[in-house]
Amino acid sequence: MYNDQERKGKGGKVLPGSKNRTQKGNPSVVSGLLLIIQAVSTTVAYDSKALVIDGKRRILQSGSVHYPRTTPEVWPEIIRKAKEGGLDVIETYVFWNYHEPVRGEYYFGGRFDLVRFVKEVHEAGLFVHLRIGPYACAEWNYGGFPVWLHFIPGIQFRTMNNLFQREMERFLAKIVNLMKDENLFASQGGPIILAQVENEYGNVEWAYGVAGELYVKWAAETAVGLNTTVPWVMCAQEDAPDPIINTCNGFYCDRFSPNSPFKPKMWTENYVGWFLAFGYAVPFRPVEDLAFAVARFFETGGTFQNYYMYFGGTNFGKTAGGPLVATSYDYDAPINEYGFINQPKWGHMRYLHVAIKQCEEHLVNANATQISLGQNLEAHVYYKSSNDCAAFLANYGSSTDATVNFRGNSYLLPAWSVSILPDCVNVIFNTAKVISQRTLDDVFAWNITMHDFSMPSSSWSWYKEKVGIWGNNSFEASGLLEQINTTKDTSDFLWYTKSINMNAKTAQNQTKEVGLLIRSLGHAAVLFVNKRLVGFGYGNHDDASFILSVKVKLHSGSNTVDVLSMMIGLQNYGPWFDVQGAGLYSVILTDLTDAEEDLSSMQWTYQVGLEGEFLGLETLPLANSSIWTKGSAIPVNESLIWYKTVFLPPQGKGPVSLNLSGMGKGQAWVNGQSIGRYWSSYLSPSSGCSEYCDYRGTYDASKCLKKCGQPAQTLYHIPRSWLQPGENLLVIHEELGGDPSTISVVTQDGQLICGRVSEADLPPADTWEPGVGFASKTPLLQLSCETGWHIASVRFASFGTPEGNCGALRAGSCHADASLIVHKDCIGRQACSILVSTDKLGDPCPNVLKSLAVEAICRG
Repeated sequence: MYNDQERKGKGGKVLPGSKNRTQKGNPSVVSGLLLIIQAVSTTVAYDSKALVIDGKRRILQSGSVHYPRTTPEVWPEIIRKAKEGGLDVIETYVFWNYHEPVRGEYYFGGRFDLVRFVKEVHEAGLFVHLRIGPYACAEWNYGGFPVWLHFIPGIQFRTMNNLFQREMERFLAKIVNLMKDENLFASQGGPIILAQVENEYGNVEWAYGVAGELYVKWAAETAVGLNTTVPWVMCAQEDAPDPIINTCNGFYCDRFSPNSPFKPKMWTENYVGWFLAFGYAVPFRPVEDLAFAVARFFETGGTFQNYYMYFGGTNFGKTAGGPLVATSYDYDAPINEYGFINQPKWGHMRYLHVAIKQCEEHLVNANATQISLGQNLEAHVYYKSSNDCAAFLANYGSSTDATVNFRGNSYLLPAWSVSILPDCVNVIFNTAKVISQRTLDDVFAWNITMHDFSMPSSSWSWYKEKVGIWGNNSFEASGLLEQINTTKDTSDFLWYTKSINMNAKTAQNQTKEVGLLIRSLGHAAVLFVNKRLVGFGYGNHDDASFILSVKVKLHSGSNTVDVLSMMIGLQNYGPWFDVQGAGLYSVILTDLTDAEEDLSSMQWTYQVGLEGEFLGLETLPLANSSIWTKGSAIPVNESLIWYKTVFLPPQGKGPVSLNLSGMGKGQAWVNGQSIGRYWSSYLSPSSGCSEYCDYRGTYDASKCLKKCGQPAQTLYHIPRSWLQPGENLLVIHEELGGDPSTISVVTQDGQLICGRVSEADLPPADTWEPGVGFASKTPLLQLSCETGWHIASVRFASFGTPEGNCGALRAGSCHADASLIVHKDCIGRQACSILVSTDKLGDPCPNVLKSLAVEAICRG
């Protein structure tokens, strides 16, 4: 149970959400390769085919949902949508740095109430895969490690180092015991069926040599010794020792094989998209390719698959990793950053889950018979008996559709697709044929579904930061200090200040033009000379280092050089990432008559953080302080300035965000809570994007991009639960320069939804019943709104040969207006279905293949 120290935060204050939890139950000991577990409630085991739960092999669909990337009020809704999407398991990391911000002082409250989250999943009837690590990566600050760990003398992370091993084992035991105390392991009647130790260590193990190999064995032994009564996994770890299951991470895992014939084929990270970084275009993954990857995995013997992410959420505060990971962690996931269903990804994958589930008994009880059907064409057949089988037909070519013959029947296979036949005869799903609706959230939908509320210019107050040293806690040191070791991540900012005397180089009352050449390990820096802004340098996610070279005029006498070095998230991935540095490492004065002058090893003055941070300008107690200036003319395009205003919460229950497109770089707070870092002035490259991304062929994170030449992010999520009735405090810290009068609060009060289904499409997979077939062979166009919303209007409905895309549909050469039919069947309903047939819709052009296309608006 917690002791008093564990229940208290800094200064002995009891932390919210801390509870006195007592240990219950008597978990039994893991033993044997098969890992059969005697349990009070649920047994969890594995064999060569699958995880075995209560004696039954299971096909399991899983999805990553990280509890701190949204608020507890939203957890039940996210979990419900995941279950409705066909998931069996929720997977999450555990974030050490926020659970133990100070060594020995624990926090499990608010967004970090891990026990509450696991119980919410349990209440929904889903399982949990708990990835304790404690290294997480996850584009999370410092990979989830607490920064204090770095300052233990002699420590080395993720290797055979006694200091690190002791701390890692202590935290692993802390989390395992916390779960045991709450009866959350499956053997105790809880939802946790899997646990993970370490994370993707196999990708970096080479850098640690023999010590790395020994560390893997130690980590495995330590995990098993904690007696969780559920199997442990190591992802991306080919040398994971028995009984640890090694699993696959990647965009495709159909060719993966575990390192032992006794272990099942499992996929712990299937990337549904990719993370966002400042200065980069927005990546996305076509749903046809994602479905193809999943189908191929199960086709080739996989039985557990996890979407990374199923819901990505938001990197609030300074939780984003680095360098330069953006605040949005949307990830193009099936549930978007704001908790709304992302269509067609959610719906298409749901139908795939249904189709795979129809094959479950075949997949877990038989080995596949592989049959070549031609070049880049094959079938995998799973027989329960000679006349009872399920089949997957695959065309893994990236360019040519094909017609194949299988068991006497002919089947059309689009390129880069898989068809699923649960009875070896009837196709109930093809990965390339998307019949799910589409939701539109881009510029086409903005004026229809979004409302923004500007803030009156008269409402703003401001506070101008001092440039350079601002307090009596500054200090001097010889040479340029590394930033992380200096700030200990207590602030993103470190001032480097030096005085340069030009009397020997410049005549009295004269100026001389010189060059300043500054080299930095990252991540960004603002340069002031004589308190005037003269330069800004920055790196990018792939290389945070940069060189800042400027020409400046120095006058005779003393001149001040102030460099504000900025962090944008601590490194979270790579070998020895924990010792990668930041900040200035070279400052040279050039263009002098005699020679260049290296200032790097000279005496410098340092100040950690900003004065505004020290004062707490973002907090509620200072909202009415006289320190703020108020006037009719707001200062704009100024660096190092704080702005403050109040706003009323938008009506309704739709998502709320802050539009910061007119600002430069900084951080924003609402009612004292940080909604994250912003960097609207950092534009992505102008090329590399296309309106259409061909799903066919191997996907990687740079294949499909959008929003080239634009900021990575301009809208910043404000959780509804952070807003209060009446006035809400907004504080902005602008580092480079922007115009606060352009800031607006944005709310979504509607959805633009579209559907397009042809007469040749399959009915939805969830209308198939074994031994019966489809309830009706007529295709269905299905529309649905978010929970609590309804279809309010129909913008377009055409049966025939409609053209265009969602948001810009138009009638084709063959057209029958279907608006009245759609209106009658759908208006006022949360969801509706329309048969796509001439009997229902008429026949405007006989002997022509027709489609029904509908565009509608949902409102709350």
